[in-house]
Amino acid sequence: MKIAMIGQKTVPSREGGVEIVVEELSSRMAAQGHEVTLFNRKRKHTAEKPLLSEHKGCRIKEIFTINKKSLDAIVYAFFATIKAGRMAKRGEFDVLHFHAEGPCYFLNLLPKREKRKYKIVVTVHGLDWQRGKWGGFASKILRTAERRAVKYADEIIVLSKNNQKYFQEKYGRETTYIPNGIDLPTLQPADHITKQWGLTKNGYVLFLARIVPEKGLQYLIPAWKKVVEQTGTDKKLVIAGGPSHSDEYYEEVKAMCAGDPTIIMTGFVQGRALEELYSNAYLYVLPSDIEGMPMSLLEALSFGNVCLVSDIAENAEIINEDCFVFERGNVDRLRHQIKKILNLHVQTHENMVMPHSWDEVTEKTLALYDGESEK
Repeated sequence: MKIAMIGQKTVPSREGGVEIVVEELSSRMAAQGHEVTLFNRKRKHTAEKPLLSEHKGCRIKEIFTINKKSLDAIVYAFFATIKAGRMAKRGEFDVLHFHAEGPCYFLNLLPKREKRKYKIVVTVHGLDWQRGKWGGFASKILRTAERRAVKYADEIIVLSKNNQKYFQEKYGRETTYIPNGIDLPTLQPADHITKQWGLTKNGYVLFLARIVPEKGLQYLIPAWKKVVEQTGTDKKLVIAGGPSHSDEYYEEVKAMCAGDPTIIMTGFVQGRALEELYSNAYLYVLPSDIEGMPMSLLEALSFGNVCLVSDIAENAEIINEDCFVFERGNVDRLRHQIKKILNLHVQTHENMVMPHSWDEVTEKTLALYDGESEK
């Protein structure tokens, strides 16, 4: 098949879950002989981030956008949809696979189902209009994009049973549940993270995600400070991640952490440093308000981390018996659970979990393209 992937910022990248999913799927599809084209957003290129025309067997097309927070996504979505539609009309694609709700805003510009010979598939990575980083106007656009996905897509993939229920109840729309995958990693000893930040095995609690309001650092930081005050623990809280359309919130988080020697902000991490952070953490915490299917939680489980997460349905679907939960948004319950877990002296990295492999996810997605999948 000839497949276009639309919606990611850029691949290769670990900027967010969408980018990880697109790379994992597209590289496996290409390895099976499918022709995959990645519609990346055009960015300024440097020696560290050179212009690429190919990645892991996939063709890369860069799409014009305006690199401003308020315009980037919507401008990219317009030009990507127009270009992909024209190419598909010429027979260059059998499937246009849109990732996330936002890029679906312009699906109404494409021909109706009966007038086209290609499929439109949408993966809903989460209900984007709920996310705190978007203002009221952007939220309205995202709600419209969601409705257009429902109306125009041949198939919709959801990552959680909770989102599947949402689309059925709100729109009467059937969706296909295909959760994200994960590969079983190799545990890495603390080396880079010790040299860079003084971190040692089991010596820190890890938060690893984009620093945006819905991930819940506004709960975690005050809860952690209270834990330190009450227990005198010598463990650190490591906050690993960068901002995403949320510079104001990022500055607020930095201000909350300023002058506190028990909190380390690493910024965005990847590669060996990322593997070491997962491999040596005493506890992984994800206090989010909203999720689709959190890749960082899947990764933490695959490394055998004991995890503490908010009790939203999307987190509850993933966790195992080694995990703990707290009431979403409740700082005192979060403090209580962290304090309890510190006192338990839990054994970490002994139960490495891989709920779904990327190979399985790829096969299910290809079956959906072919019209052979189970809902």
